[in-house]
Amino acid sequence: MWVLGLGGALIVAAAAIVAFYVAPNPAPVRPSVSAPPLSATANSSAPPTATTLPNPARLTGDFAQFQTGLHARVGVVVRGVGTGSVAPVALGGLDFADQPAWSTIKVPLVIASMRQNSNDHPTTAMVAAITESDNAAAEAIWEVLGDPVTAAADVGKVLHDAGDPTIVESRKLRPEYTAFGQTDWSLTNQARFLSAAACDQRDRLVLDLMGQVTNDQRSWGVGPFADTKVKGGWGPSPSGHYLVRQIGVMPAGQRGLTVVAMAAEPDSGSFADGTRVLSRIGDWLHARLEALPAAKCPA
Repeated sequence: MWVLGLGGALIVAAAAIVAFYVAPNPAPVRPSVSAPPLSATANSSAPPTATTLPNPARLTGDFAQFQTGLHARVGVVVRGVGTGSVAPVALGGLDFADQPAWSTIKVPLVIASMRQNSNDHPTTAMVAAITESDNAAAEAIWEVLGDPVTAAADVGKVLHDAGDPTIVESRKLRPEYTAFGQTDWSLTNQARFLSAAACDQRDRLVLDLMGQVTNDQRSWGVGPFADTKVKGGWGPSPSGHYLVRQIGVMPAGQRGLTVVAMAAEPDSGSFADGTRVLSRIGDWLHARLEALPAAKCPA
């Protein structure tokens, strides 16, 4: 069984990837060929059993032409699953390293809670935090981990174990939002984390939840494609302009799995336009799936 992974504004997350706000009238689901299941292993540090080498120059050039019509600041990172040596592919020119993770950070948050409590099944709060991007549920999970510094360290350990050096925010930088949601999380590190989590058997249940997200996360970006697992995140800057993020794992047929981390800041600043931009990028990526890096988890 293969493991994959993917919010809402936290008031109530070279390969490339982006996130978005959910459009009130979601676009119809786009069909995709379903891939056969792939096995995962608890040894996420082992190299993937199979990889395909992308052509970064060709992808970068094609994307540069494509993004001129997006009317947004965008970034994408794509890579195969696992921690192999195939380099990720970065598109769009932005890594959003100084921008908040928003609800994409709920994935490592729930993983941290699962590991701390040795859960063999997700709690109601865990299910709600991932599938519905429920902020109150996520806050409850955060509080159970301990005081803010301890909770941040626990979530940070999940990231660090996956090779992601990101420091999780423990302070409420903006009082109306969660502390952890304001963690600065680059697309590169999001993709690095998710590529490891997708092959870590300990994370299987959480990544399965990413395959069950509600339509307000499923209907945009790479979410509509068959058997893709996603988590979205979005929220406004202090000036009110939305950043929309999405992380996900897409089946790539017999080649394995492709991890995507992407984000967009539409020129209009609206959430709906952000999700539309990510959907256009999702279509662009899916149409070139055979050219994207992919890998299989170790048997």
